[in-house]
Amino acid sequence: MASEAASNSSLPLGKYLASTDKKTRDKAIKNLAAFLSDPSRDALPKAEMTKLWKGIFYCFWMSDKPLVQQALATEIAEILLTITDLSISLDFLRGFWETTVREWNNIDRLRIDKYYMLVRRFSNASFRLLMRAEWDEATCKEYKSILTDRGGPLCPEDIRVPTSLAYHLADIYLEELDKALGNPPTPSPPPAPLTTLLEPFITLAARTPTNTTYQRMQSALLDPLYTALSTSHDSDEPRSSKRPRLSTPTYSNIASNACSTQPKSEGALSSAALKKALLKRMFETASEPETRDANRRKLYALWKEHMEDDEDSVSEARGVDGS
Repeated sequence: MASEAASNSSLPLGKYLASTDKKTRDKAIKNLAAFLSDPSRDALPKAEMTKLWKGIFYCFWMSDKPLVQQALATEIAEILLTITDLSISLDFLRGFWETTVREWNNIDRLRIDKYYMLVRRFSNASFRLLMRAEWDEATCKEYKSILTDRGGPLCPEDIRVPTSLAYHLADIYLEELDKALGNPPTPSPPPAPLTTLLEPFITLAARTPTNTTYQRMQSALLDPLYTALSTSHDSDEPRSSKRPRLSTPTYSNIASNACSTQPKSEGALSSAALKKALLKRMFETASEPETRDANRRKLYALWKEHMEDDEDSVSEARGVDGS
Protein backbone atom coordinates (compact mmCIF):
# COMPACT_ATOMS: atom_id res chain seq x y z
CA MET A 1 0.00 0.00 0.00
CA ALA A 2 2.83 2.38 0.82
CA SER A 3 4.39 1.97 -2.60
CA GLU A 4 1.01 2.51 -4.23
CA ALA A 5 0.54 5.73 -2.26
CA ALA A 6 3.98 6.93 -3.31
CA SER A 7 3.17 6.18 -6.92
CA ASN A 8 -0.16 7.97 -6.68
CA SER A 9 1.50 11.07 -5.20
CA SER A 10 3.54 11.48 -8.38
CA LEU A 11 0.93 10.08 -10.75
CA PRO A 12 -2.49 10.79 -9.26
CA LEU A 13 -4.48 9.92 -12.36
CA GLY A 14 -3.77 6.20 -12.70
CA LYS A 15 -6.42 4.79 -10.38
CA TYR A 16 -9.06 7.22 -11.72
CA LEU A 17 -8.40 6.32 -15.35
CA ALA A 18 -9.14 2.67 -14.61
CA SER A 19 -12.20 3.43 -12.46
CA THR A 20 -15.41 1.52 -13.14
CA ASP A 21 -17.31 4.83 -12.96
CA LYS A 22 -17.56 6.59 -16.34
CA LYS A 23 -17.75 10.11 -14.87
CA THR A 24 -14.56 9.47 -12.90
CA ARG A 25 -12.79 8.19 -16.03
CA ASP A 26 -13.99 11.15 -18.11
CA LYS A 27 -12.69 13.61 -15.53
CA ALA A 28 -9.34 11.82 -15.35
CA ILE A 29 -8.89 12.02 -19.13
CA LYS A 30 -9.71 15.74 -19.11
CA ASN A 31 -7.10 16.32 -16.39
CA LEU A 32 -4.48 14.16 -18.07
CA ALA A 33 -3.30 16.67 -20.69
CA ALA A 34 -2.96 19.41 -18.07
CA PHE A 35 -0.95 17.04 -15.87
CA LEU A 36 1.46 16.18 -18.71
CA SER A 37 1.69 19.78 -19.97
CA ASP A 38 2.54 21.32 -16.61
CA PRO A 39 5.87 23.12 -17.31
CA SER A 40 6.88 22.84 -13.64
CA ARG A 41 6.73 19.03 -13.79
CA ASP A 42 9.66 16.96 -15.01
CA ALA A 43 9.17 14.35 -17.70
CA LEU A 44 7.74 11.14 -16.31
CA PRO A 45 10.19 8.29 -15.73
CA LYS A 46 9.56 5.36 -18.05
CA ALA A 47 8.07 3.23 -15.27
CA GLU A 48 5.56 5.97 -14.44
CA MET A 49 4.61 6.45 -18.10
CA THR A 50 4.03 2.69 -18.34
CA LYS A 51 1.70 2.82 -15.31
CA LEU A 52 -0.11 5.80 -16.76
CA TRP A 53 -0.64 4.04 -20.08
CA LYS A 54 -1.95 0.93 -18.40
CA GLY A 55 -4.62 3.15 -16.84
CA ILE A 56 -5.41 4.84 -20.18
CA PHE A 57 -5.58 1.50 -21.99
CA TYR A 58 -8.15 0.11 -19.58
CA CYS A 59 -10.02 3.39 -19.46
CA PHE A 60 -10.55 2.92 -23.19
CA TRP A 61 -11.25 -0.79 -22.65
CA MET A 62 -14.27 0.05 -20.51
CA SER A 63 -15.73 2.62 -22.90
CA ASP A 64 -18.85 1.42 -24.67
CA LYS A 65 -21.22 2.67 -27.38
CA PRO A 66 -19.67 3.69 -30.72
CA LEU A 67 -20.03 7.47 -30.36
CA VAL A 68 -18.51 7.40 -26.86
CA GLN A 69 -15.61 5.28 -28.11
CA GLN A 70 -14.97 7.57 -31.09
CA ALA A 71 -14.96 10.69 -28.92
CA LEU A 72 -12.66 9.10 -26.33
CA ALA A 73 -10.24 7.79 -28.99
CA THR A 74 -9.97 11.29 -30.46
CA GLU A 75 -9.58 12.89 -27.04
CA ILE A 76 -6.76 10.55 -26.00
CA ALA A 77 -4.89 10.90 -29.31
CA GLU A 78 -5.20 14.70 -29.26
CA ILE A 79 -3.22 14.75 -26.00
CA LEU A 80 -0.15 14.29 -28.22
CA LEU A 81 -0.77 17.79 -29.60
CA THR A 82 -1.97 19.32 -26.35
CA ILE A 83 1.31 18.57 -24.54
CA THR A 84 3.56 21.59 -24.97
CA ASP A 85 6.92 19.77 -24.63
CA LEU A 86 7.75 17.79 -27.78
CA SER A 87 9.93 15.29 -25.93
CA ILE A 88 7.07 14.50 -23.53
CA SER A 89 4.71 14.10 -26.49
CA LEU A 90 7.11 11.55 -27.98
CA ASP A 91 7.38 9.75 -24.62
CA PHE A 92 3.59 9.61 -24.53
CA LEU A 93 3.53 8.20 -28.07
CA ARG A 94 6.14 5.57 -27.19
CA GLY A 95 4.06 4.63 -24.17
CA PHE A 96 1.02 4.19 -26.40
CA TRP A 97 2.77 1.85 -28.81
CA GLU A 98 4.57 -0.21 -26.19
CA THR A 99 1.35 -0.68 -24.23
CA THR A 100 -0.64 -1.49 -27.37
CA VAL A 101 1.88 -4.11 -28.51
CA ARG A 102 2.04 -5.64 -25.04
CA GLU A 103 -1.73 -5.80 -24.50
CA TRP A 104 -2.90 -6.48 -28.07
CA ASN A 105 -3.30 -10.24 -27.79
CA ASN A 106 -5.52 -9.79 -24.71
CA ILE A 107 -8.11 -7.77 -26.65
CA ASP A 108 -11.22 -9.83 -27.34
CA ARG A 109 -13.01 -9.83 -30.69
CA LEU A 110 -15.82 -7.61 -29.36
CA ARG A 111 -13.35 -4.84 -28.50
CA ILE A 112 -10.80 -5.14 -31.30
CA ASP A 113 -12.53 -2.71 -33.68
CA LYS A 114 -12.36 0.17 -31.21
CA TYR A 115 -8.63 -0.45 -30.70
CA TYR A 116 -8.15 -0.45 -34.47
CA MET A 117 -9.81 2.97 -34.38
CA LEU A 118 -7.50 4.13 -31.58
CA VAL A 119 -4.46 3.13 -33.64
CA ARG A 120 -5.85 5.11 -36.56
CA ARG A 121 -6.39 8.21 -34.39
CA PHE A 122 -2.86 8.01 -32.98
CA SER A 123 -1.35 7.58 -36.44
CA ASN A 124 -3.10 10.73 -37.64
CA ALA A 125 -2.18 12.73 -34.53
CA SER A 126 1.44 11.56 -34.85
CA PHE A 127 1.68 12.95 -38.38
CA ARG A 128 0.21 16.26 -37.26
CA LEU A 129 2.71 16.38 -34.40
CA LEU A 130 5.62 15.79 -36.79
CA MET A 131 4.19 18.38 -39.19
CA ARG A 132 3.95 20.92 -36.39
CA ALA A 133 7.63 20.23 -35.65
CA GLU A 134 8.26 20.96 -39.37
CA TRP A 135 9.37 17.34 -39.91
CA ASP A 136 12.50 18.02 -37.85
CA GLU A 137 15.08 15.34 -38.64
CA ALA A 138 15.78 14.35 -35.01
CA THR A 139 12.04 14.19 -34.26
CA CYS A 140 11.39 11.98 -37.30
CA LYS A 141 14.29 9.75 -36.24
CA GLU A 142 12.75 9.36 -32.79
CA TYR A 143 9.38 8.59 -34.37
CA LYS A 144 10.97 5.85 -36.48
CA SER A 145 12.65 4.37 -33.42
CA ILE A 146 9.30 4.32 -31.59
CA LEU A 147 7.86 2.21 -34.41
CA THR A 148 10.85 -0.07 -34.95
CA ASP A 149 12.57 -0.56 -31.57
CA ARG A 150 11.76 -3.69 -29.57
CA GLY A 151 8.26 -3.17 -28.26
CA GLY A 152 7.29 -1.14 -31.33
CA PRO A 153 4.67 -2.33 -33.84
CA LEU A 154 7.06 -2.59 -36.80
CA CYS A 155 10.09 -4.22 -35.15
CA PRO A 156 11.20 -7.04 -37.50
CA GLU A 157 13.19 -8.87 -34.79
CA ASP A 158 10.56 -8.85 -32.03
CA ILE A 159 8.44 -12.00 -32.30
CA ARG A 160 6.08 -10.66 -29.61
CA VAL A 161 4.70 -8.02 -32.01
CA PRO A 162 1.23 -9.16 -33.12
CA THR A 163 1.12 -9.43 -36.91
CA SER A 164 -2.44 -8.13 -37.03
CA LEU A 165 -1.27 -4.86 -35.47
CA ALA A 166 1.49 -4.37 -38.04
CA TYR A 167 -0.98 -5.26 -40.81
CA HIS A 168 -3.53 -2.72 -39.59
CA LEU A 169 -0.88 -0.01 -39.40
CA ALA A 170 0.15 -0.77 -43.00
CA ASP A 171 -3.51 -0.66 -44.05
CA ILE A 172 -4.21 2.81 -42.64
CA TYR A 173 -0.82 4.55 -42.66
CA LEU A 174 -0.94 6.26 -46.05
CA GLU A 175 -4.60 7.18 -45.69
CA GLU A 176 -3.96 8.93 -42.38
CA LEU A 177 -0.83 10.66 -43.68
CA ASP A 178 -2.83 11.93 -46.66
CA LYS A 179 -5.58 13.20 -44.34
CA ALA A 180 -3.08 14.93 -42.07
CA LEU A 181 -1.39 16.66 -45.01
CA GLY A 182 -4.80 17.86 -46.15
CA ASN A 183 -5.49 19.43 -42.75
CA PRO A 184 -2.17 20.93 -41.58
CA PRO A 185 -1.88 22.43 -38.06
CA THR A 186 0.00 25.45 -39.46
CA PRO A 187 -0.27 27.31 -42.79
CA SER A 188 2.06 26.08 -45.55
CA PRO A 189 3.99 23.40 -43.64
CA PRO A 190 7.17 21.94 -45.19
CA PRO A 191 6.65 18.86 -47.36
CA ALA A 192 6.51 15.48 -45.63
CA PRO A 193 9.71 13.36 -45.88
CA LEU A 194 8.01 10.36 -47.47
CA THR A 195 11.02 8.05 -47.74
CA THR A 196 11.82 8.67 -44.07
CA LEU A 197 8.24 7.94 -43.01
CA LEU A 198 8.06 4.71 -45.04
CA GLU A 199 11.45 3.27 -44.13
CA PRO A 200 10.06 1.23 -41.19
CA PHE A 201 7.70 -0.61 -43.54
CA ILE A 202 10.38 -1.16 -46.20
CA THR A 203 12.73 -2.53 -43.54
CA LEU A 204 10.02 -4.79 -42.15
CA ALA A 205 9.30 -6.09 -45.66
CA ALA A 206 13.02 -6.78 -46.10
CA ARG A 207 13.64 -8.54 -42.80
CA THR A 208 10.41 -10.28 -41.82
CA PRO A 209 10.71 -14.08 -41.68
CA THR A 210 7.02 -14.38 -42.58
CA ASN A 211 5.88 -14.38 -46.20
CA THR A 212 2.37 -13.17 -45.30
CA THR A 213 3.86 -10.13 -43.55
CA TYR A 214 5.96 -9.32 -46.60
CA GLN A 215 2.93 -9.69 -48.86
CA ARG A 216 0.83 -7.41 -46.65
CA MET A 217 3.47 -4.66 -46.70
CA GLN A 218 3.55 -4.87 -50.50
CA SER A 219 -0.18 -5.13 -51.16
CA ALA A 220 -1.41 -2.67 -48.52
CA LEU A 221 1.25 0.00 -48.78
CA LEU A 222 4.00 -0.24 -51.39
CA ASP A 223 2.00 -1.22 -54.48
CA PRO A 224 -0.87 1.26 -53.89
CA LEU A 225 1.54 4.14 -53.29
CA TYR A 226 3.73 3.41 -56.31
CA THR A 227 0.62 3.13 -58.47
CA ALA A 228 -0.86 6.35 -57.07
CA LEU A 229 2.37 8.24 -57.74
CA SER A 230 2.46 6.86 -61.29
CA THR A 231 -1.12 7.81 -62.07
CA SER A 232 -0.73 11.28 -60.58
CA HIS A 233 2.12 12.16 -62.94
CA ASP A 234 0.79 10.42 -66.03
CA SER A 235 -2.90 11.17 -65.67
CA ASP A 236 -2.99 12.62 -69.16
CA GLU A 237 -1.12 9.69 -70.65
CA PRO A 238 -2.46 6.27 -71.64
CA ARG A 239 -2.24 3.88 -68.69
CA SER A 240 -0.36 0.61 -68.80
CA SER A 241 -2.68 -2.36 -69.17
CA LYS A 242 -0.73 -4.43 -66.64
CA ARG A 243 -2.93 -3.82 -63.59
CA PRO A 244 -6.47 -2.58 -63.04
CA ARG A 245 -6.40 0.71 -61.16
CA LEU A 246 -10.04 1.56 -60.76
CA SER A 247 -10.05 1.21 -56.96
CA THR A 248 -6.54 2.48 -56.27
CA PRO A 249 -6.41 5.45 -53.87
CA THR A 250 -4.86 8.61 -55.26
CA TYR A 251 -3.20 10.03 -52.12
CA SER A 252 -3.38 13.44 -53.74
CA ASN A 253 -2.08 15.36 -50.70
CA ILE A 254 0.96 13.09 -50.47
CA ALA A 255 1.63 13.42 -54.19
CA SER A 256 1.50 17.21 -54.02
CA ASN A 257 3.22 17.93 -50.71
CA ALA A 258 6.02 15.46 -50.03
CA CYS A 259 9.76 15.17 -50.50
CA SER A 260 12.16 12.27 -49.99
CA THR A 261 14.14 12.98 -46.80
CA GLN A 262 15.00 16.72 -46.50
CA PRO A 263 11.95 19.03 -46.46
CA LYS A 264 13.84 22.32 -46.34
CA SER A 265 16.47 21.63 -48.98
CA GLU A 266 14.40 19.50 -51.38
CA GLY A 267 11.04 21.25 -51.25
CA ALA A 268 7.99 19.43 -52.59
CA LEU A 269 9.01 16.91 -55.26
CA SER A 270 7.00 15.84 -58.26
CA SER A 271 5.22 12.52 -57.90
CA ALA A 272 7.61 11.01 -60.47
CA ALA A 273 10.61 12.12 -58.40
CA LEU A 274 8.98 10.81 -55.23
CA LYS A 275 8.42 7.42 -56.79
CA LYS A 276 12.02 7.24 -58.00
CA ALA A 277 13.32 8.16 -54.53
CA LEU A 278 11.17 5.50 -52.87
CA LEU A 279 12.17 2.84 -55.38
CA LYS A 280 15.83 3.77 -54.87
CA ARG A 281 15.49 3.40 -51.10
CA MET A 282 13.70 0.08 -51.50
CA PHE A 283 16.47 -1.18 -53.79
CA GLU A 284 19.12 -0.06 -51.29
CA THR A 285 17.30 -1.82 -48.45
CA ALA A 286 16.98 -4.98 -50.54
CA SER A 287 20.77 -4.87 -51.04
CA GLU A 288 21.56 -4.71 -47.31
CA PRO A 289 23.14 -7.81 -45.73
CA GLU A 290 20.39 -7.97 -43.07
CA THR A 291 17.73 -8.49 -45.75
CA ARG A 292 16.49 -12.07 -46.03
CA ASP A 293 17.34 -13.70 -49.35
CA ALA A 294 13.73 -14.60 -50.21
CA ASN A 295 12.61 -11.05 -49.44
CA ARG A 296 15.50 -9.59 -51.40
CA ARG A 297 14.33 -11.39 -54.53
CA LYS A 298 10.77 -10.14 -54.06
CA LEU A 299 11.88 -6.55 -53.49
CA TYR A 300 14.10 -6.62 -56.57
CA ALA A 301 11.17 -7.98 -58.59
CA LEU A 302 8.88 -5.26 -57.22
CA TRP A 303 11.48 -2.61 -58.05
CA LYS A 304 11.81 -3.94 -61.59
CA GLU A 305 8.04 -4.12 -62.09
CA HIS A 306 7.43 -0.51 -61.14
CA MET A 307 10.44 0.77 -63.05
CA GLU A 308 9.22 -1.04 -66.16
CA ASP A 309 5.69 0.22 -65.60
CA ASP A 310 6.92 3.81 -65.75
CA GLU A 311 8.97 3.04 -68.86
CA ASP A 312 5.90 1.51 -70.53
CA SER A 313 3.85 4.65 -69.74
CA VAL A 314 6.51 6.86 -71.27
CA SER A 315 6.72 4.64 -74.37
CA GLU A 316 2.94 4.66 -74.82
CA ALA A 317 2.83 8.45 -74.48
CA ARG A 318 5.56 8.83 -77.10
CA GLY A 319 3.66 6.53 -79.42
CA VAL A 320 0.55 8.68 -79.11
CA ASP A 321 2.16 12.07 -79.62
CA GLY A 322 4.62 10.80 -82.25
CA SER A 323 7.71 12.02 -80.42
